[in-house]
Amino acid sequence: MSMLTPPGMGGKYRVTGNRFPHLRRRRDRRRIVLAVAATAAVLSLAGWGTLQLVDVFSGGRLGEPQAATQQRKGGGDCKSGAGGRLPGLAAPRELPAPGDITVNVYNATPRGGLAKITADELERRGFRIGNVGNAQAEYDKKVSGTGLLLGPQAAVEGALKVLGTQLAGAEVKGDQREGQDVDLVLGDAYKELTPKDQAERALAGLREPPRPKPSATHC
Repeated sequence: MSMLTPPGMGGKYRVTGNRFPHLRRRRDRRRIVLAVAATAAVLSLAGWGTLQLVDVFSGGRLGEPQAATQQRKGGGDCKSGAGGRLPGLAAPRELPAPGDITVNVYNATPRGGLAKITADELERRGFRIGNVGNAQAEYDKKVSGTGLLLGPQAAVEGALKVLGTQLAGAEVKGDQREGQDVDLVLGDAYKELTPKDQAERALAGLREPPRPKPSATHC
């Protein structure tokens, strides 16, 4: 029997050899499982945080189309906007062409022949001419400005705007007349129509779509 065998421990409990037995500590499986779970949670949080940073600095989620990103953030396409137009951009104005407008030219000044000269020039610029003569008593010698543009209410934002490009500073009034003809009443301050090139630029400006209003959304 070996000297390492405790007294009274013989037989199958006898220790043989010259080394002490190494007693191993039992592994705590619960502690290992908890450590693995904690590591997985930390890695998941780190991955989520990385995706959030990518979303902030790239303007969208990783792998997400740009259009979907803008829709998710409540924004639209800054170039097209709703209906394919820029935000705040109205549709281009539909104005009649000079050839679709019949103008009656009346002279409210003491100068003779002024209505005929003006009517001929308007006709050269493409307008249709109706009546030409002296102004009615209501306006004769009573228009102090360059001129007065008269027409039905529906023409105020249409035919009268087009005619107004030919005479800067003319006053515009809508009345209750029937028909589509408009009147140009020449006043005391009238000298001549707006130069043709300037009138053409003014008319082109009316037909251009208005510029979009500034928006709080930045792209």
